[in-house]
Amino acid sequence: MSDVDPALADAAPVPYWREQHGLGPVSEALSRPTEADLVVVGGGLTGLWTAIVAKRRDPHADVLLLESEHVGFGASGRNGGFVSDSLTHGVAHGLAMWPDQLDELLAAGRTNLTQMAADLGSAGIEADLRLSGKTVVALSAHQARRLPWIVRQLRDHGEQADLLDASAVRADIASPTYLGGVRVRTGGGLVDPVALSCGLRDWALRLGVRLHESTPVSAVSPGALETPAGQVRAARIALATNAFPSPRRRLRRYVVPVYDHVLATEPLSSSQWASLGWPERQGVTDLGNQFHYYRPTPDGRILFGGYDAIYYFGAGVTAAREQRDKSHRLLARHFFQTFPQLDGVRFTHRWAGLIDTTSRFTPYVGLDRSGTIGHALGFTGLGVAYSRYAATALVDLFDGVRAPSFLTRAPVPFPAEPVRFVAIQATRAALAREDRTGRRGSWLRLLDRFGVGFNS
Repeated sequence: MSDVDPALADAAPVPYWREQHGLGPVSEALSRPTEADLVVVGGGLTGLWTAIVAKRRDPHADVLLLESEHVGFGASGRNGGFVSDSLTHGVAHGLAMWPDQLDELLAAGRTNLTQMAADLGSAGIEADLRLSGKTVVALSAHQARRLPWIVRQLRDHGEQADLLDASAVRADIASPTYLGGVRVRTGGGLVDPVALSCGLRDWALRLGVRLHESTPVSAVSPGALETPAGQVRAARIALATNAFPSPRRRLRRYVVPVYDHVLATEPLSSSQWASLGWPERQGVTDLGNQFHYYRPTPDGRILFGGYDAIYYFGAGVTAAREQRDKSHRLLARHFFQTFPQLDGVRFTHRWAGLIDTTSRFTPYVGLDRSGTIGHALGFTGLGVAYSRYAATALVDLFDGVRAPSFLTRAPVPFPAEPVRFVAIQATRAALAREDRTGRRGSWLRLLDRFGVGFNS
């Protein structure tokens, strides 16, 4: 028996957020052929925002949303509830990829998050959105040496960031693993992702969007979609399947599905919270390539995830892969190493969610040659707010409005199997080696030159 097995023994194999809200279908499956001006495929945040943006722009448009399971089934209901204004997967990555556009992209991301918060307010969506920033912690000496540079970089680009030495960061959140940190007070915060998904769903319905859950789409072509209920005719089709296999096979080479594992504890007692400190209840990430993210939940638990992101040969997606004992045990050990004062705490939920990763770590938005089938995919773990921005860009393209080139330029495609699997595993090993040693390594430097890589 593993040393963490007792803590995991009663963990339900379902996402914490979904169980909190009793998430499930609220609409009937499509029962007969139909037609619409716009059909959106996928009931996650990207699909919901696409439907909402299109309907708000043209209230008379007939917008139909089709989802194979139910709204919030995929990553939108399984993530950690972190929300970021970044459009570049962080300032450092933005400097590497789009140095001349970075300040413009940072401003656009901040505007998007501000507008998203305003949208939730005007629509009456209660999603526990708290723009509290986050703390980034160093767990090794070479990570700690990078902290002053990170603070300068953030401040140079308009972020509010404070450098914390080991004593200061531990005084805020008590963990013996912290060697330093950065308290970033801008750029995002926390949200309840299922409350957000359900709120957007209900808003879309109020706007007049037609929703049919339990309705998979097996194929699309200009003007038509195939479903179990028959053909759906559509002037425009928006694909928002993200990490799940796209009905347009050509898009599958641009994204790989990566399983990201998560745990949630039982509610902590007041004395356990006192042992942690954590007065602002902000989210926390560490500086590793294979990084952890964790946060308090509204009912007093700690959600703890990340680190062991898994890609399976052939890009297969199955429900069985949402439970991986090795990954959940590893996370549990890391949790107790981070917070040894919580020894004896039990986990109540264990799950995994899919991350849709592109080779450049940012989304790809575009239209097919007919101009009638669009896509937005590849959020690489930052889709909670980004999905709104990408959805707006997709509707712009449908309307003949130019979208930002950093979104519409196709990323470097992933190679076919077995080269894809070998390359991803080699990259994961190189990232882990850099975490241990602080040295980038020749393989990662080569990927950096071409703007590609692999990151959880």
